[in-house]
Amino acid sequence: MKRLDRTEIIFKILSYTLLTLFALACLYPFIYVLSGSISSKQAVDNGDVVLWPVGINFETYIEVFTNKMFWISYCNTLFVTVYGTLVSMLVGITGAYALSKSRLLFGRGFNFMLVFTMWFNAGMIPTYRNFLNFGVNNKYMFIIALGFNAFNIILLRNGFSSIPSEIEEAATVDGATDFQILSKIYVPMSKSTIVTVAMFYAVARWNGYIWAQMILTSDEDTMLTVFIKNNMATMIENLSAGTWEPTYSIYGLQYAFIVCSIIPVIVIYPALQKYFAAGVNVGGVKE
Repeated sequence: MKRLDRTEIIFKILSYTLLTLFALACLYPFIYVLSGSISSKQAVDNGDVVLWPVGINFETYIEVFTNKMFWISYCNTLFVTVYGTLVSMLVGITGAYALSKSRLLFGRGFNFMLVFTMWFNAGMIPTYRNFLNFGVNNKYMFIIALGFNAFNIILLRNGFSSIPSEIEEAATVDGATDFQILSKIYVPMSKSTIVTVAMFYAVARWNGYIWAQMILTSDEDTMLTVFIKNNMATMIENLSAGTWEPTYSIYGLQYAFIVCSIIPVIVIYPALQKYFAAGVNVGGVKE
């Protein structure tokens, strides 16, 4: 085994130390929110919770699990995340496949227009007006309206462009159609890029707030992020007016909502993390 010289040892010590500190800094908010959600009202309101829970009780979680609107918004967010990601990936994969082909008529122009939308856009108010004019006022239309993202399509296109053309030519000689080439060659060989982009879409749908707040105004279509924000505002208003005096901290209750809302991301992300580095590297090399 090769011995490390002094500079290499110092570099390793510093890098491992910095990475450890960075990991702890990222982990601390999760620990704090979890501890705050199961701590007593007095401990949370007085700021006594620093790392570990103080005066453990689960009253906030009882309130969460019995809140009907929380489960409605939770189901809506799951619906939009799952089906929104599927719609976006269908549009993205088919569009990226076409744009990756040099034989596409006016291909350079289409690619330029795609990139142009990343530089310039109409802005929030004109986009919002367009959504209203096209009847985007429920979760089903919401999925379709947000089904396109230029950056993610470019990642997919670049990933497809990295596949050797000889493979496609061999499949064409064997009589394969474009759909067969896409489904049996490009998709399996671009698994890392596809999973990475799918996670980008899923996280954006799950954490989406601005458009969900502006478009989905019905209680039946409320998204989880909107519910948590509005619920907090309502509790503070009722508490200030003196019309409500809970036995638990309202901040502890919000922490409990947050903990429940991030469970799917915590469960799914580690299983897909191995695809991220390869997917972004392959999708981000070419232009």
